[in-house]
Amino acid sequence: MAHPHVVTAERPADGGCRDKRCGLPVFAILHWVGDWTARNTSIECRGLLHITLQELRCMPRVKQSDQPPPRTANYETFVNLVTEAYPNLSDRFQQVARFITQNPNVVAMQSINAIAEQCGAHPSILVRFAQNFGFSGFKQLQAVFQSRLSTAAPGYRERISALDVDLEKNKRKGNLGFLHDLVVRDIATLQELLSSTPEESLSQAAKALKNANTIFIAGQLRSEPIAKFLRYVLSMLQLRVILLDPAGGLAPEMAQVMGKKDVLVAIAFRHYAKEVVTIADVAAHNGTPMVAITDSQLSPLAKNASVLFTIPEDEYSFSRSLAAPMCLTQAIAVAVAALLQEDKKGSPQIPTVTGNQRRKP
Repeated sequence: MAHPHVVTAERPADGGCRDKRCGLPVFAILHWVGDWTARNTSIECRGLLHITLQELRCMPRVKQSDQPPPRTANYETFVNLVTEAYPNLSDRFQQVARFITQNPNVVAMQSINAIAEQCGAHPSILVRFAQNFGFSGFKQLQAVFQSRLSTAAPGYRERISALDVDLEKNKRKGNLGFLHDLVVRDIATLQELLSSTPEESLSQAAKALKNANTIFIAGQLRSEPIAKFLRYVLSMLQLRVILLDPAGGLAPEMAQVMGKKDVLVAIAFRHYAKEVVTIADVAAHNGTPMVAITDSQLSPLAKNASVLFTIPEDEYSFSRSLAAPMCLTQAIAVAVAALLQEDKKGSPQIPTVTGNQRRKP
């Protein structure tokens, strides 16, 4: 006699039964198990219920809808939920979370079997992962990623909602409340940056940029000011720099010339500018080393980064500050200057245009 599939479940305060190992509702597990357990004679939920295979077969099937549930109806919201839940997910679910957030285009365009193979997980794991976040199945989750591809600016809807919240705060606290909130948040983020940035990463990034034939920089949306600043300071150090500007829509085509002796600096934060993600994939395909400045290990830039800098942000609002990423960019530029000026005494110096003009005879 075959052994039954065992679901070890618990009954939380809300009365719903969930499996202790994966956190799925017991009904969802039973519905899923019924697809592949025809060789078993029964399914056992210890301490709760005992369902025979015949009874399982009689359970009504839940028709999967193509419309995402309201709380995960868009890509931005879903990524936020995954990021918040990530520390508490099982190892398998963390593996899936990393893959789908780091490969949004793959998830949008390929079949579940192809995605599962690349992820290194069985397709049923992807289905269970989707159900864990309120979807009826993986197809419904995939629709969220497909919608992302047709959205001009990822994160736009959520930023508008956050702006409404900020405006409401302004009514209660006044403009000084805005300043207070920004300063407090920036101080916390800068302290986290200081404590979480390894010396080794700064050294590796500086050496890569110093030795590169050409430095390509990609940063769009709110990351564009950081990319332009980095282009400025590295150019003042007499390094060959190309900013992959989105003007004209040619940035991905310009990136095709990147080679193994070049370096790409890719900058993107939730919800990750699509062209920057595409350029990072081009760099990986061409064997170009990449220095990534992003917000977490779940970022699409993390998977192929030679050097990875993560700047987490605890609070999401319309006015997300650039203080921490700009500070990190300055530190990288100073580290490069230090390597280029090893024979000089004193602190590393980055020339400025006005300074150079003053020194001209």
